[in-house]
Amino acid sequence: MKATAQAAVFGRRKEPHTVIIARGNEIRHFTVRPWVAVAAGSACAAVAVGYLLATSYLVFRDDLIGATTARQARMQHAYEDRISALRAQVDRITSRQLLDQQLMETKVSELLARQSQLSERNGRLGPLISRVSGATEPTSPAKPLDERAELKDTTIGTAPKLAFASAGGDAMRPFTFLSTDTTAPDGESHADRADRLFVAINSSLRDIETEQVQRIGALTDGAYQTADAIADALEGAGLPVANEYGKSDVGGPLIVLDKSTVFESKVKELDEALNALDRIKQQALKLPLANPAAGHSISSGFGVRKDPLIGAPALHSGMDFRAPPGAPARATASGTVTKAGWNGGYGRMVEIDHGDGFTTRYAHLSKVLVAPDQKVATGDEIGEVGSSGRSTGPHLHYEIRREGDAVDPLRFIKVGKKLGQYL
Repeated sequence: MKATAQAAVFGRRKEPHTVIIARGNEIRHFTVRPWVAVAAGSACAAVAVGYLLATSYLVFRDDLIGATTARQARMQHAYEDRISALRAQVDRITSRQLLDQQLMETKVSELLARQSQLSERNGRLGPLISRVSGATEPTSPAKPLDERAELKDTTIGTAPKLAFASAGGDAMRPFTFLSTDTTAPDGESHADRADRLFVAINSSLRDIETEQVQRIGALTDGAYQTADAIADALEGAGLPVANEYGKSDVGGPLIVLDKSTVFESKVKELDEALNALDRIKQQALKLPLANPAAGHSISSGFGVRKDPLIGAPALHSGMDFRAPPGAPARATASGTVTKAGWNGGYGRMVEIDHGDGFTTRYAHLSKVLVAPDQKVATGDEIGEVGSSGRSTGPHLHYEIRREGDAVDPLRFIKVGKKLGQYL
């Protein structure tokens, strides 16, 4: 009653909501309490909010997934681009390495070919050097031949030994890069360093080639100078010289010399010079230019003199050397013994035929040490000094005859002394 009074006092009475459901003859009704309506509304609101939240979540999740997928795709594309760039760089590095290796293999082949050429040249120079070893200095003021142009193994034909590191360890295999880094620690590429190395080796080989040519030219000049000195000495003494030496008919078209044939031409010129020197030396060696009693003084010269036995003027056909008994008498040139024994006023005498019309006689010997037809060489002892025959005391009588006529031996001995450094 109190509650009804209060509701009547404060306002109209609130009736509960009733839901009536009619189906045919059946009628049903439900009374909806306020709290049920509130609960139902709250549930609907919760469902709606949940639906909205779920929908928003799904929408935002798809966006997040799409963004993440797009970011991953972009990263993947970036990685693929980077990988492609790195592959291209590796390809470029590999290509450059291959090119550098091919270039170095080519250069190594060229260097080995030049080294082989220098070795071949050295082999060709060997016989010429052997011939030069017998040559002596030209006349002053030119330098001695062996000092001015002596070819030594350490300077001619000795190319640097080329050895290149390789992965297999073989000394003469082509150089192989062992690293993909084509830059040296100092910032210089291996190819550039190899280029500098090849340039240095090429320069060394060119220097060797130049020195070879220069020294061959010096040897040629020395050989010609020596031959000229021998020829001049012989001509100055009135001794025979080969008519063809130093004389030649020259002429012809000018042909420019190719650099590749310089060495061949120089070697040919040296060979011709040595042949000329050999010819003039052989001709000089046939002449009796040595001293038959070296170290002993001359007691009587060639020409008209007072005969020691009769005191009248007479021709002395040779020269006498004051020497003690038993002193050796030596052949002044190579030749063949034609007489060996007693020969009238000559006493015990040895006569040697040297060819080209030249003969020598060694008289007043105490002992003869050779026999007729015996071959002797320059400096061989052919007898011992004595006083046999028409003689006043121990001495060696020495004669030189040309075509049977006696000539002054002193002229030959002086030429021989002058040419001793060459022969």
